[in-house]
Amino acid sequence: MKRRPRTRPLVTDINITPFTDVILVLLVIFMLATPLMYQSSIKVKLPDSKGAEPRDTGRAKQSQSVVSVTSEGMVYLDDKVVTLKELKSKIAALKKENPSLNVYLRSDQQTRFRDVVDVLDILSALGIANLDIAATKVE
Repeated sequence: MKRRPRTRPLVTDINITPFTDVILVLLVIFMLATPLMYQSSIKVKLPDSKGAEPRDTGRAKQSQSVVSVTSEGMVYLDDKVVTLKELKSKIAALKKENPSLNVYLRSDQQTRFRDVVDVLDILSALGIANLDIAATKVE
């Protein structure tokens, strides 16, 4: 009697376990990295406030601008150093593109009040209605 070799049936299922593992790892990485993308690289020690309310910083990137004033009086617009004249012209251009522009003002605790007032004067003159001043909430 002739022996027939045993043939294994073809496996038609796809093992998706490794694929699922990779997708879950990528999901975790993006969940951790997304909040960091919205933080400014300019180091500013924000003033403390008991009445501070958290705001949604995840709005569309094109509809918001961040103005930072450091303790040395340097003014940054979206992480780029600008003079007050440049700030005025760039914010005016952004406002022309998007009339509902949101501006976040971040100023250091040690910033001279005059520097903050200069920036506020520019924003007021340009008619910026959506202005948030950043602070650290203390309890």
